[in-house]
Amino acid sequence: MPYMLISTQIRLETGPTNVGDEYSDPVVMNYLGARKTTMLGNNFSEYHVDEPPRLVLDKLERIGFRVLTMTGVGQTLVWCLHKDKE
Repeated sequence: MPYMLISTQIRLETGPTNVGDEYSDPVVMNYLGARKTTMLGNNFSEYHVDEPPRLVLDKLERIGFRVLTMTGVGQTLVWCLHKDKE
């Protein structure tokens, strides 16, 4: 999967960081040490790590991801990353 979104709440810049959904690459999620959770009332799962986004971005860069864009949506910060196909 060449694209990835990560996000965090503005007041939680120190973590946790949302790093994927239920369709995310399990190898990448394992590398990040992410845990899969389903919030009460949601019918979908998400992967989270306790680390701040900066550390997550550093880890993802080491395996070939690069940031394409970043934005704020309401109280959420979102980064879109891409990894070239090998």
